[in-house]
Amino acid sequence: MKFIILSLKRNLLPFIFVLIAICLVIFSKSNLTATKNGLTLWATCVVPSLFPFFVITNLLSHTKVVHLLGKLFDKFMRPIFNVPGIGSFPFIIGLISGYPMGAKIVADFRKDGLISKDEGERLLAFTNNSGPLFIISSVGISLFGDTTTGFLLLGTHILSCITVGIILAKFSKNHENYKHSYLKKTYDNNKFTKKNISTNSNTVTLKNLGEVLGNSINNSISTLLMIGGFVVIFSVIISILNSSNAIYFLGKLFNPILSIFGFDLSFAKPVFSGIIELTNGVSLVSNVHIKEISQNVVLSAFLLGFGGFSVLLQVFSIVSKTDLSMKKYFTGKLLQGIFASFYTFLALKFVPFLNLDIIQTSANTNTNLTAVTNSLYSYFYELGILVIAIFFVLLILTVFKRIYSKVYNE
Repeated sequence: MKFIILSLKRNLLPFIFVLIAICLVIFSKSNLTATKNGLTLWATCVVPSLFPFFVITNLLSHTKVVHLLGKLFDKFMRPIFNVPGIGSFPFIIGLISGYPMGAKIVADFRKDGLISKDEGERLLAFTNNSGPLFIISSVGISLFGDTTTGFLLLGTHILSCITVGIILAKFSKNHENYKHSYLKKTYDNNKFTKKNISTNSNTVTLKNLGEVLGNSINNSISTLLMIGGFVVIFSVIISILNSSNAIYFLGKLFNPILSIFGFDLSFAKPVFSGIIELTNGVSLVSNVHIKEISQNVVLSAFLLGFGGFSVLLQVFSIVSKTDLSMKKYFTGKLLQGIFASFYTFLALKFVPFLNLDIIQTSANTNTNLTAVTNSLYSYFYELGILVIAIFFVLLILTVFKRIYSKVYNE
């Protein structure tokens, strides 16, 4: 039995890659359309929104702005999140520009030795977030047709990431040797005098502005190409799953969870799509036509908080050259999704003007639960599906751990 499990782990990735290659040929027509759509999405949305932020944050990292922010916000960031004040920089920029800006800044900080390993892993978990432009404009206005819903999702999104940061801080160990280390590195008069500032190649001046700007643009383009690759690949993967109807059967894995919380089972496929890729999933969730619109909003809040495996792999690619682990990031994003959906549910329930439901959600909840429990066969069937779902998640985590171990060892 142990040999079979080890053999499965060893051959799982090659099997998946071969299967995808075969599906690329079988569903070539739909895959070609998905590739074009992915490239269009990347060129028209991702590049215009992220490229300026990538360049300007690279330029800011070569100035004293980051360290001044660290000195200014240390009295807040250290007691609340147990991270140095410079953690405010990825937190603010991550909220403004969206995925994966926060992760890139945290990875750069770790490479420069400005934060400890534990601080970097916790910063990853709550500074890499969806941007306000995407949540308010794309989700709120375009998908739900309501600005109020967009601001509600943005508010619960920010509140949930702060909650995750506080929770992770409570379970972390204090690293006194790193406390204020960035201040010592940049403000120690013996090591960082005015003479050092003018001659330091890492600090931007009028003399080296062209070189620093060129390097910032090159780094930004490299990161954007990586993101574009993930957008296209996951567009094709979702197309394959749709064309083969695999997404329909995999979506049923979420039926027991949706039933427990009283959600309509028609959300199973959209939620699974969102866990794979955020934008496509949120769009599908918003297009499910039921009277309890609050269910669409709550599930969209979860997907926005979690981010999907597409963003997770983007972050993994960004931090793969550092010693940062993805375990806390995955845990943090899962918690953020749960807290975001919970806060959204509370807001919709206790703030009347936010709830756009045609009928009370509780009535539908009771109907769903009654329908599920009427049949003993249905109960055991969905229990079995839940067990399979847990196994599936554990298998994915094992594969990610194995991949990370190989990359880190190399």
